[in-house]
Amino acid sequence: MRQLLLCAALLATALPGSFTAAADQPADPPAGQEQQPRPLDQVIPAPASVRAGGAPFSIGERTVIRVPGASDEARRIGGQLAALLRPSTGYELPVTARPGDDGIQLKLLRDGAGADARKSALGVEGYRLKVSPRAAVISAPTGTGLFHGIQTLRQLLPAQVESRTEQPGPWRVAGGTITDTPRYAYGGAMLDVSRHFFGVDEVKRYIDQLALYKINKLHLHLSDDQGWRIAIDSWPRLAGYGGGSEVGGGPGGFYTKADYREILRYAADRRLTVVPEIDMPGHTNAALASYAELNCDGVAPPRYTGTEVGFSSLCVPLPVTYDFVDDVVRELAAMTPGRYLHIGGDEAHSTSHEDYVAFMERAQKTVAKYGKTVIGWHQLTGAEPAEGAVAQYWGTTGEEKEVAEAAKKGTRLILSPANRAYLDMQYNEDTPLGLHWAGYVEAEQSYDWDPGSYIKGAPGDAVFGVEAPLWSETLENSRHIEFMAFPRLPGIAELGWSPASTHDWNAYRVRLAQQGPRWDELGMEYWRSPQVPWPGGGG
Repeated sequence: MRQLLLCAALLATALPGSFTAAADQPADPPAGQEQQPRPLDQVIPAPASVRAGGAPFSIGERTVIRVPGASDEARRIGGQLAALLRPSTGYELPVTARPGDDGIQLKLLRDGAGADARKSALGVEGYRLKVSPRAAVISAPTGTGLFHGIQTLRQLLPAQVESRTEQPGPWRVAGGTITDTPRYAYGGAMLDVSRHFFGVDEVKRYIDQLALYKINKLHLHLSDDQGWRIAIDSWPRLAGYGGGSEVGGGPGGFYTKADYREILRYAADRRLTVVPEIDMPGHTNAALASYAELNCDGVAPPRYTGTEVGFSSLCVPLPVTYDFVDDVVRELAAMTPGRYLHIGGDEAHSTSHEDYVAFMERAQKTVAKYGKTVIGWHQLTGAEPAEGAVAQYWGTTGEEKEVAEAAKKGTRLILSPANRAYLDMQYNEDTPLGLHWAGYVEAEQSYDWDPGSYIKGAPGDAVFGVEAPLWSETLENSRHIEFMAFPRLPGIAELGWSPASTHDWNAYRVRLAQQGPRWDELGMEYWRSPQVPWPGGGG
């Protein structure tokens, strides 16, 4: 389905319709001229509960960041907040464990233990932000909750807080209380590093952008027909040879195990869990090209640089296939601290149904053998999902009966409908990047749906969360990633985090518009959607 030709404009260095820090458009009122602090409910994702009231809190030259209890985790998070605020404010903002009732306070409730957090009304990821003239207090049962609270505080400050040079301020936060917890446990974004390879620094840049909107899962699509992107010691040609290609004939690339661990570390510091994906039994040409013995006829195909799908398959009857699967899953599971491992399973058009069912059964058992919970694309429901398995839906209608039936039997669902959540879909027919096999997807269409009722006949409590996939047939660098992800990604993040009662396009588009100046300060590329009332006109 994703086999459309690449856009001719891929080589363009500037993207029509984009809006970057270099553009000469007005943003927020200039620092020092903002009349009122941003209302507490004007952030993304929308908080679960907002009680506005009282005078604002101001960050000044004497402000300190207090971490009561001297928690090492709270101190680290305080350091992250200080690193964000110091360049733009010019203030020292010391992080201290000294007691006091003023400043910015990060309170880790109880001892942050997982059992206590699950019993707390705020849960593992929730937080409370209470703002008075004397203090802005973020409290949470876990460090993850504190980190999410910091992202809310960050959005409540003027966009110029993102500047890496000193700005005049003022730095005020509206008075009141936010109590916030996520609707779903899983709020994800996927980056396809196989069709085109993205280096560690490019992945880190995207992680920073995801963290701002409380995304908690980064799904990395590490293998496909066009390239294998993770080093596997027991099968070294997978990366050494299979990693040397990509769409269009570029050099490709791969992550060493040290690279992968650095991505994991960086993501964990920003409270994202990495979900690695090895797609199988289809989308496997890079592996088949690397090892002839994985092919039924013993002949390795050439590496592939096109965009067709569905032509490759592991050889299901061969015993070596399962040695391969076991080795790859074992090494990847050993490197990955998160509980999930994605085995793909989509578009296996060259695998018979009988072989597909047999293969997926064995692959799921292998994932369980190494202590991980399996995720597969929703075609997994056409086989037999293992107990505890998660199916990721990427269809466009929500009418697939096998998905609903699997959900009724206990299979959890991640919602990624392609005509809503796929970030590589073009905005309109003139979009210079992306594909349109699922249609043109503007900001409103991407936001205006309910994950809880999307799969017809599936129980609402089967929905585990949402994810925004970004396939890279036409994307080559961070500018391309940002242009296709923004402004749509924050909306998917909100669908996964915020109560359904807060979902209203007309209100959301106003909050979304306020993010534009922040993206400018961050030097991000984005689509200036005419549906959004950006500062300075348009939409």
